Amino acid sequence: MNIAYRAGRWSAAHWKTATLMWLTVVICAVIGGQMAGTVDLSNSDQGSGQSAVAQKMLNVSGFRNVASETVLVQNRRLSVADPRFQREIRTVVDRIRGLRQIDALQSPLATAYAGQISKDGHAAIVEFNMRGNPDTAQNRVQPVLNTVASLQRSAAGFTIAESGDASGALEQQSTVNSGLHKAEILSLPITFLILLIAFGAVVAAGVPVLLAFTAVMGAGGLASVASHVVHASGATSSVMLLMGMAVGVDYSLFYLKREREERRAGLPHRDALERAAATSGHAVLVSGITVLVAMAGMLLTGSKVFDSIGVGAMLVVFTAMVGSLTVLPALLGRLGDKVEKGRIRRPQSRSRVWNAILRPVMRWPLPSALAATGLLVVLALPVLGLHTTLLGPGDLPHSIPAVRNYEKIQKAFPGSQTPAVIAVRGGDLSSPAGHAAIAKFEQLALASGKVERPIQVTFHPRHDAAQILAPLVGDGSDNASFNALETVRNRILPASIGHLHGASYAVTGQAAGTYDFNALIKSHFPLVFAFVLGLAFLLLLVTFRSLVIPLTSIVLNLLSVAAAYGVLVWIFQQGHLQSLLGFHSNGAVVTWLPLFLFAVLFGLSMDYHVFIVSRIKELRDKGLPTSEAVARGIGSTAGTVTAAAAVMVAVFAIFAWLPMLDIKQMGIGLAVAVLLDATVIRGILLPATMKMLGEWNWYLPRGLSWLPRVSLEGGRPASREAVLGATSEVI
Repeated sequence: MNIAYRAGRWSAAHWKTATLMWLTVVICAVIGGQMAGTVDLSNSDQGSGQSAVAQKMLNVSGFRNVASETVLVQNRRLSVADPRFQREIRTVVDRIRGLRQIDALQSPLATAYAGQISKDGHAAIVEFNMRGNPDTAQNRVQPVLNTVASLQRSAAGFTIAESGDASGALEQQSTVNSGLHKAEILSLPITFLILLIAFGAVVAAGVPVLLAFTAVMGAGGLASVASHVVHASGATSSVMLLMGMAVGVDYSLFYLKREREERRAGLPHRDALERAAATSGHAVLVSGITVLVAMAGMLLTGSKVFDSIGVGAMLVVFTAMVGSLTVLPALLGRLGDKVEKGRIRRPQSRSRVWNAILRPVMRWPLPSALAATGLLVVLALPVLGLHTTLLGPGDLPHSIPAVRNYEKIQKAFPGSQTPAVIAVRGGDLSSPAGHAAIAKFEQLALASGKVERPIQVTFHPRHDAAQILAPLVGDGSDNASFNALETVRNRILPASIGHLHGASYAVTGQAAGTYDFNALIKSHFPLVFAFVLGLAFLLLLVTFRSLVIPLTSIVLNLLSVAAAYGVLVWIFQQGHLQSLLGFHSNGAVVTWLPLFLFAVLFGLSMDYHVFIVSRIKELRDKGLPTSEAVARGIGSTAGTVTAAAAVMVAVFAIFAWLPMLDIKQMGIGLAVAVLLDATVIRGILLPATMKMLGEWNWYLPRGLSWLPRVSLEGGRPASREAVLGATSEVI
């Protein structure tokens, strides 16, 4: 039974009902999402390992999560001992203390907070918390920023600068929203322009864009509702926009291209549409399910961040797939040949470029395969030194004032902006033994050279819990910070607080969060790997009734993923092309990206693979030898694959120019992978491999002959011209 054929046939015959149902679902999803609102992941939800344990200990102990702010007072000539410097600090403290938005201010002039004076004596920090809900503190921090700016203007010779959770979130939110808005504005016209070149007609180019846009809108509403069960991460909306536009346009492109091809081959309009539903529609269904399987793999990581990204990506892919199988044939059934309206050029009958590439590949398959594999291996080599980290405040664009202020404070007080946060619970911390244990911790920490001043200790009023802030050496994401973290966890804490009867402890913070997240992903990656590859293998095995096709498909897709990893490491970790791409390297790739790229790229690369191999199998089932079916199948799909890849690369490249480092890395990683996949993999390695394997491509052991046969035919026979003609458009 060909589900895609049946869905397309029904939708074309009932185009009003199908279109109305689609619009109703999209509108209801959007309205429902707005009414429900989005529930974001909290800081404790995003933790893993010991970091999550520490955050839960702090929450249970009554240490509320706060948005902390720091104001730097610095003078390169005067020291804090100078009366003029002290007078300036008092002015800053008095002005800030008078603001109703702040709480728990700590002055460096107080004896208890003498650690807030730098080692060289030329800088001091004033620390305080924002009142109210820390998740909305950015909405209340502007008066504080205005006060600090006023203090700076009136303090000649002094640097007075603010950085912190609320001020950073305010400027980050503005930057992110501005970047996403720009991506939304650019993605639609760029996609339309590429499709206009591909189809040569305005209406034909507009239909895929319209479908993809409505799919993203509908899925966005569904994601808001879903966030009440699986809370949303900050990256989910960006991933959904990127994935939705890419697969939505691709699926429509595959469908529409085949329908137009069948019409040019002489089939009546309804027959051509049904034929497209039976063939390209089926390829869209198989491809969509494969992408959903790949996205589902992210749900096995044990990370709520990946749960959110996985659910969001699955929703938008599923929505785009359903739209392509229902409302798209409904619109094509209604438009008929009017889809060609607004024609600006006639499509070429053959792709000279692809024919020129395929001819030597099919003639010399082994050298071609070795050359392509060698190129991909060279590109993948940098991945051997892959280092990952969670992003910190310093990884935001340096054009943001809060980031520049953060770096000034970090330089004067190393580690103070990203301290290790130690949760201590149990025992009587007010007893002499409790005070001695914490004093021993401070002594050992400073003597180790792994912890900087100031070490801050906050006791719960019941004296059964404490929070210790210990600035670590390093920048919070490098090996120096990780080594310091291991020293604190494995040596200093067991030798101090570990001796206090009844006390337990755990460490969180930026370095701990990165360290634990890396450990979580490393431990779960084999499970995700096996799940995605295993289900993809089974799906392709059933679809093509071949043991060889799934194996070669997986190997080719893994090659493209590895090459994309290598390029990502070369650019972002090793720091190449920084000025061109507008970023500052932190010597690492963002922690969540490698596993995310594996799942997404493996799914997206199946788009082209299923589409191409489906055409090859169709030709082979019509009686052509495998070698000729490969040449004609790839030749007849070359224009479609090129157009689809151009859309994806263009959409992903837009994200590569956004200011957020993690989104920039994601955009470049996806763009590079799709480009390699559509050219080196599908244009050289796939035909070369299938040519060398010959009839072995379709090998199925007798023991698997019971597998169901999946029809690619539907109810209408294809015209001989459409099946055997290697027509392809040049874009």
